[in-house]
Amino acid sequence: MHDKTLVELARALDAGEFSSRELTQHLLGRIDRLDGDLNSFISITFDQALAAADAADAARAKGSAGPLTGLPLALKDIFCTRGVKTSCGSKMLDSFVSPYDATVVEKLNAAGTVSLGKTNMDEFAMGSSNENSHYGPVKNPWDLAAVPGGSSGGSAAAVAAGLVPAAMGTDTGGSIRQPAAFCGITGLKPTYGRVSRYGIIAYASSLDQAGPMARTAEDCALLLGAIAGHDLRDSTSVARGVPDYSEELDAPLNGLKIGLPSEYFGDGLDPAVEKATREAIAVFESLGASVREVSLPHTHYAIPAYYVIAPAEASSNLSRYDGVRFGHRCNNPADLVDLYKRSRAEGFGDEVKRRILIGTHTLSEGFFDAYYKKAQQVRRLIRQDFLDAFQEVDVLMGPTSPTPAFDLGANKDPVSMYLQDIYTIAVNLAGIPGISVPAGFVGSRPVGLQILGSHFTEARLLNVAHRFQQATDWHRRRPAFAEENA
Repeated sequence: MHDKTLVELARALDAGEFSSRELTQHLLGRIDRLDGDLNSFISITFDQALAAADAADAARAKGSAGPLTGLPLALKDIFCTRGVKTSCGSKMLDSFVSPYDATVVEKLNAAGTVSLGKTNMDEFAMGSSNENSHYGPVKNPWDLAAVPGGSSGGSAAAVAAGLVPAAMGTDTGGSIRQPAAFCGITGLKPTYGRVSRYGIIAYASSLDQAGPMARTAEDCALLLGAIAGHDLRDSTSVARGVPDYSEELDAPLNGLKIGLPSEYFGDGLDPAVEKATREAIAVFESLGASVREVSLPHTHYAIPAYYVIAPAEASSNLSRYDGVRFGHRCNNPADLVDLYKRSRAEGFGDEVKRRILIGTHTLSEGFFDAYYKKAQQVRRLIRQDFLDAFQEVDVLMGPTSPTPAFDLGANKDPVSMYLQDIYTIAVNLAGIPGISVPAGFVGSRPVGLQILGSHFTEARLLNVAHRFQQATDWHRRRPAFAEENA
């Protein structure tokens, strides 16, 4: 059961091969047996999962099941979930039990999905390796010595290991696509505003976006259809109809114009990753697409602009964690100032503190215009680069990350870690959608192909990714960890 995709599981449930309860029990058993080696989950919602599975079986018996009814998944521990600890991977929220559901969680519950628990993540979504969690690092099921990527590394590892067929993640600068690439799964970052951010614990509000992580583009299309849509509770949610993302999956790619950004194939790219990427792009040519080189001239400004804008927004968003209303509170404070200082010092990890300090500095008097305002101007130029490129081509393609997954503890320098997101960060600054699909290996470690489109072209991206997966089998490969523990 754990080797099937969401679509395959839905067919099996409809055919009566097994019940949702049996499927849920099987996966909960795998989590119990195997996750001690991976550390991909923070919380397991055993009782709630079985209750939801029973409700799904009852709905199917009555003939009222939908496409997602009874299908198991996991939620990154950044989504507020009623009655369940929502920690954001931080000591600051270790005791926080959410009193309400995020909109994404509401929509998934309404669709009849079965949540098995909350997955591990970099603290407050700040990281590219999932080594910054208060609950310890997550390990990559393809190689337990490697990182799974971050910040949605727990979700990616759980899917790759066959603990769940799909999971929800969030992407602020590549945090769905990069771990999807490192773990050999498919991860979709939708257009900013396509999915409601209500109930998602904020890191950088103008960049955060939720999206699905699964084995195939077909599964991601199914999930995106369930979670997308306008939400009055989120002022950045776009009032736009939701198409049937599965309808055009099989459309031919004849005439598709693919752009290869020259900036994505230069210095810093692992030659083996480039080879796998170019071989993947050749598959599209065999399917009728044409390829040409394009330029995104402001790409090299993306990381400095991002690491001004994102920390600035984080310093504002995280100011609410003060030891007064909720979250970690220090013992026996001498006065209010001591309460603030020690609660925040004890509750936040080093990377979060680093970004708060950077953000507070760039927003301070005398530095706002020099740093934050300038970064926003650069952001506009980066966005325009993409808009210009999409006047010439339909989609852009390149590597998701410059290297395959690196070893745990290998990138101790923050700047080296930040450079892991060099191909993904500009996408969030521009607000466009992107998807990463498995496209090969370097040794035993997966390589991801990133496909980018203009605003609200998720259906086209899913179609392009799906046709690639029909022509290749990279997405069907399973890590030895999963095979040996079948």
